[in-house]
Parts: sequence; structure tokens; C-alpha cells
Amino acid sequence: MAGSAHTLLVSERESDGVQTLLLGLDGVSESVLRPLLESGRVPNLEGLLGRGAVDDLESQIPPWTPSAWPSLYTGVNPGKHGAFDFLTFDGYDWSLINRTHVREHAIWELLDDHGLSSVVVNVPVTDPPRPFDGALVPGYIGPDEPTCHPTGLLDDLREEIGEYRVYEPDGVEGDERIEWYRRLIEMRGRAFRHLTAEYEPDFGFVQFQQTDSVFHERPEDEVAVNTVFETVDEEIGRILDACDPETVIVASDHGIGPYDGCEFRVNEFLRDLDLLKSTRGEGSMPSWTALARERDGDTSGSPILQRALQAASSVGLTSQRLHAILSRLSLDEIVLNHVSSDTVRAATERVDFAESTAYMRSRTELGVRINKAGRDPEGNVSPNEYSTVRNDVIKELSAARTPEGDPVFEEVAASEEYFTGPFVDEAVDIVTIPAEFDNYLSASLRGDTFAEPDELWNHKLDGIIAVVAPGVDPDGDLENAHLFDVAPTVLASLGVPPSTRMDGEPLDVVDAPEPESYEPFTQDTTQHTDAEAAERRLANLGYIDTDR
Repeated sequence: MAGSAHTLLVSERESDGVQTLLLGLDGVSESVLRPLLESGRVPNLEGLLGRGAVDDLESQIPPWTPSAWPSLYTGVNPGKHGAFDFLTFDGYDWSLINRTHVREHAIWELLDDHGLSSVVVNVPVTDPPRPFDGALVPGYIGPDEPTCHPTGLLDDLREEIGEYRVYEPDGVEGDERIEWYRRLIEMRGRAFRHLTAEYEPDFGFVQFQQTDSVFHERPEDEVAVNTVFETVDEEIGRILDACDPETVIVASDHGIGPYDGCEFRVNEFLRDLDLLKSTRGEGSMPSWTALARERDGDTSGSPILQRALQAASSVGLTSQRLHAILSRLSLDEIVLNHVSSDTVRAATERVDFAESTAYMRSRTELGVRINKAGRDPEGNVSPNEYSTVRNDVIKELSAARTPEGDPVFEEVAASEEYFTGPFVDEAVDIVTIPAEFDNYLSASLRGDTFAEPDELWNHKLDGIIAVVAPGVDPDGDLENAHLFDVAPTVLASLGVPPSTRMDGEPLDVVDAPEPESYEPFTQDTTQHTDAEAAERRLANLGYIDTDR
């Protein structure tokens, strides 16, 4: 194994505690992994997968990190845990999601109920953590100085292993980003090995985010992709050497691949149907892709160009249309270097939620919201009209065709066809599934309904699942495995009953106790995440539509 040549830290002594190890690989699908396996670049994964049962893992709707990982670690659909997107909404206002918005027990909390301990490193949407027996270092979407469990863990971890960050520093560009992919991946492995040695947990869970990030940022950069997966593979080898788990489960939250279709701007489509109204100025999110991601943090701007853009706005020329004109004249980079994001925000055309009948709030919610009276702050669709309006919008979206005449959507459906549970009303009202996940859905208002996709690669529905354990036949049946099945399978591998609230079931390759009724999840309040670095990171990756 590549990891066997690694010199262990003093704290990385072998731990005999880990019985089940869950390796989370964000965005990894069979199509991504196959060429890496065939080229011999990931020998530890190759050896691991060769000893176990492997198949596709169907993700949920929506198949994006902030909702999918909570579904994986709770075993319930978003309607039961309440996390649907990177953003959470209070009326028409938004903030970043965090663990307090996930209103169901995580698997490590259920294991605690049965006297078993856990170490959890870098799993998305786990900040701030709830108490349990073990250690947790939060991952993606949380702040760069995450709240760890137990208190003081982050300082202790840095003292032991050196630098530890959730994100790379601001201003990282070019090939330096490849080096930071490697460094962040190695931090995860070192942290996990140190904590498993210190806590000797029964269950270990470590997640690697860069396997997804690299395809958003550098999908056709072979050096970057190979660096990420080779480094992840080395860390997996070192973890396996250090922990020697009895059972290993490999899972991804979704797949990823090239987009061959078009960009479909849902809000432009709804505006053409007179279902959506727009406005400009105060209250909008920064536009023009957050002014090229704040141009390295410089927001001072040029007063002359600021006044020019404000004047253009006063006569109806929004920043989106101005960008198109400047691009044709090769002047867009000059303006990006001299105009502040506040100026662009003032000139940005955005959705007027209060005046609209239907709108897409966030593209990664994968759906459309109806402005319902009695639920939304200034709802204008009465409860009596709601079903009719929603059905009409479903019909219009279902009939949408690309410029080539192909259906934009594979399915357009009422939310209750995909979500069940107490938080369904927080979801979109209409779920929009792009055809074969080849069309890129956008919430932007940029003047045209169709365009070339902003990103070359994006999420696909099928990830991967592998179960490696004594007695598991490599030809074992994992067919039709679903994201919701991971949590009950982890519990079953440790002899712990799944929760009766779970939507998934233990996979057939493990023996499972009968489900058990656990105490209802209770939480007094939700918290606001102050995570500017995370917001910038999400915008850089195209997750937050910054010119809605």
C-alpha cells in the first residue's frame, strides 16, 4: 500500500478500536473512478474495492452536498431532517445552512445511545456539533474556525499535527490551488489518524471534499485530478494501516460528470410567463458572479465607473446586460478591476420575491417556489388558488424545450412526490429534475432563457457504494442501493438497530437487527453561521447563484 511507507506520528500508533470505517468521497461516480483504477493511480482504493461488494449509489433529490450528506448520516429524506440546500430561508431572506438546521439524529449520536463511540472528521453540515461520546471536526459549509467537539479540540489538534484548515486561504489561484488540494486532503488524514488513536472509537467517519471541488474548478486539468485522487488514495492507505477496521464502507453523496446540454434560466422562463417580477438595487445578492469573486477582495472601486454603472441602471441597463456588451468589446476585465461589488449590486436585476407568483430561490434546491399567502411573508397566491397555480406551473415547465427541441426536464413534480415529513413545507413546491442531469439549471436573470452552461462539469445522480467486510462476497448484491441506506447499514454493521424513522434499509450484505424506535429529535433553536469564507467558497464553485 502507498500508505505503508508513511512515517507515523507518535500519536498515530495503531488503534484497535475502529470496528466500522466510513470513507466519504464527495461527488465520486463509477465513471470518474474507473480510469483512475485502470491506470493504477489509486492502488489502495483498487485493493479495497476488489475485496468487497461495489455498485452505484443512487443519490437523493436534490443531489448536492448540503442536503445529501445530512441524508446520508441520518438515513432520512430532507423532508424529515429539514436541510434542502446550501441556504436556509426565513421568508425571502437567506443564510448558510448548519447542523442546527438538520433536525434528526446523526448515526454517531445513535451509536452513543448504544454505548459506542465515534470519531468524525470533515463531514459537511456538522457545525456546530451536538454532544456525543467521541470527537468531531466539522467540514464543508461551516466556518474556517469550526466549533469542534469536545470544546478545545481544534487547538489540541493543531498543537499535535500542525496546521488544520477547512478551506484554502483567500487569494489562492493557478497551480497553487493544486498544492492546496493536496494539503487539505493530507490534513484530513492526519487529523483522523490522530483522533482515532487518541479516542479509540468504535466507528470512524472521514470525508474528502476535494474529489468534488476539483471537477468544479479544474475538470479538464489532468494534473489536478490525478493529484487529488492520488493524495486521497495515499491517505486512505495510511488510515487503513493505522486503524485496521473490520468493516469498511465507501460512499459518495452523488456523482459528477460533464454537462452536454444547455443552461436553462428558470427565472427568465417564469418571467416570460408573467409569473415573476424583477427589481434592482438594495437587497439583492452581488451580481456578475460576485464581480469575479470580489476580484481578490478589492472592493474599493473607481468612482467614475461606479457612477457610469449607476447611470446605466437608471435607464434600464442592468449589470448582466452591461457585462454582455463589455465582453464583446473586451472591456469586461477592465471594469472588473475597477468597480466595486456594491456598485454592481445596486445595478443588478434580481427577483422581486414579494411581487412574484413563482420563482427559483436557489438553483441547488432544484425546484420552484410558489409565493403562497399565509406561509410566505408577502404571499400573493391564496391557499384556494395554490393547487391550480402549482399545476399550471408544472405543466408549463414540463413543456419546456431546449433550442434543439429536446425536453429540458426529465420530470417536473409536486414536492410531496419526493419529500415526506414535518419539514416538507420548507422545500420547494415544485421539483425540477433536468433531463439526464445534462441541463444546467440557473436562477439567474441575464436576459436570455438559454445559454451555454456556466460549468463544464456538475452533479449527476449516481455515486458509488462499497462494503468490505469478512463474509461479504465481492459479487454481493448492492443493486438499487440508495443514499438513505448508508446510515442503517453502518448501524447494522455494528449490531445497532436502525431507527424506525429512517427511509433507508440496511443493505443485504450485512446482518441487521430489527429497527428500533429512538427518542424524537429535539432542538430549541437554530443558529446563524457567520462564515464569509464559506460563502465565497460556495460562490467560487458556482453553488450560490450570485446574480439572481
